[in-house]
Amino acid sequence: MLQLFDDEYFMRRALQEAENAFDANEIPVGAIVVADNQIIARAYNLTERLTDVTAHAEMQAITMASSYLGGKYLKNCTLYVTLEPCTMCAGALYWSQISRVVYGASDSLRGFTVMGGKLHPKTEVKGNVLEEECSQLLRSFFANKRKK
Repeated sequence: MLQLFDDEYFMRRALQEAENAFDANEIPVGAIVVADNQIIARAYNLTERLTDVTAHAEMQAITMASSYLGGKYLKNCTLYVTLEPCTMCAGALYWSQISRVVYGASDSLRGFTVMGGKLHPKTEVKGNVLEEECSQLLRSFFANKRKK
């Protein structure tokens, strides 16, 4: 049977959230959490709106998914995020015990892989899904910022 909902499908949903962030003048990072092929949380960066440096898309999505599930652990869930998580978000994902993290663009300056962050040992990681689309949205956002 053909799998209709694959990593690219869900990353496109996360990209929709990133576009919402772009439109809200937030750094365009979007995230969703999926359980049993169902999106249970959608979020994007809210650091500007909330004046909160911890209001990253991943943090918002973790909170929403935990609330939806009625518990703090996100076992059997996958986080799709358009930019590689930072160390702070990796720490939160570690404690949530999420099963999978799939990200779009790598962050060669602040991503958890270069900053020494760790995920839970049982968490599977897959990077560079729709990397070009995710990167292009970020490049466009910062190019627009430099013009102003």
